[in-house]
Amino acid sequence: MIELKQSRNQFPREPIRLMSRVYKFILPDVRQELNGWRKEAGLIPDPELRRQALASIETKEFHCQGGAVYAAANLPKRHILIPLIVAFQTISDYLDNLCDRSTSMDEGDFRLLHQSMLDAIDPQAELTDYYALREEREDGGYLHRLVLTCQDRIRELPGYHAAQPFVAELVQLYTDLQVYKHIDPSLREAALLSWWELHQSRAPQLKWNEFAAATGSTLGVFMLFLSASDEHLSETSAQKIQDAYFPYVCGVHIMLDYLIDQAEDEIGGDLNFCSYYDNKETMLQRIVFMVDEARRDVAVLPASSFHVMIIEGLLALYLSDPKVSEQQEIRGVSRQLMRRSSLMRLFFFVNSRWIRKRLK
Repeated sequence: MIELKQSRNQFPREPIRLMSRVYKFILPDVRQELNGWRKEAGLIPDPELRRQALASIETKEFHCQGGAVYAAANLPKRHILIPLIVAFQTISDYLDNLCDRSTSMDEGDFRLLHQSMLDAIDPQAELTDYYALREEREDGGYLHRLVLTCQDRIRELPGYHAAQPFVAELVQLYTDLQVYKHIDPSLREAALLSWWELHQSRAPQLKWNEFAAATGSTLGVFMLFLSASDEHLSETSAQKIQDAYFPYVCGVHIMLDYLIDQAEDEIGGDLNFCSYYDNKETMLQRIVFMVDEARRDVAVLPASSFHVMIIEGLLALYLSDPKVSEQQEIRGVSRQLMRRSSLMRLFFFVNSRWIRKRLK
């Protein structure tokens, strides 16, 4: 059995208790953290870097809110976990904006930018000039402060030595994906396929686009951060946690994200992994398969009901997004995914809509 001795009894085991903690503790703390980073972003000297930093916070706040739900499983350590999760996710969202809307298609530039994420999860790493290969460089220390915040909070996690190798593996995969998906469109699919061939033994039941999607999730990293708040965490337990989250929980997360972003990505010319299915029926079947596998994988974890709530919450969060109602084909897929939904999923669906209204 996986050891999480100190925090096991703190896991919320039913939706009402989880959402009570989210409303009382998680959402206010996330808002406070993001307000601080919003002020920092507003002081960035370079206008393009400032614009992308502010946009990443304004349009992707729900990423930080969703990630910070893991802190609900260890409220006494939320003063560590929430600043860590928010800072790390803010780096991810900021760099995604920079690369999506970049004038550069330089693989070296994208890899150097994302070195900041690898440094952020290594408390011994030294900072470098992450903008050295691009024209826009003057951020007033914004990215460095985000990295240092992550490093400082990680030093306060008593079990991080056991989790670090598995966090690093997931972040390296995430970095690789971000590099390959943002290079010249004429090169990116071949690069992604070559990369998948190196890793397909890890997820033989997944297609290349599904594996790539799974590497784009930060949920496995956040679960390992939570696990590292337990001083008794062992490497064996950390490995089992990683295996329970990657690839299926992570894959469900990002496939749902791509599902609702199809129209937006088509307009922006951005890569979308849902576009590689022959038809919507196949896409639906594959997402349902991944949901089923994700539920099976998390069953081995202590307080498995918490992780089931994460999966159901993902479905509710994305399928309640206003983007769904704006896309006729996606509305049909959404209705089928929500058909015969459990009361838990419907509960999270209602709460997701309520939280979005509060953000407006």
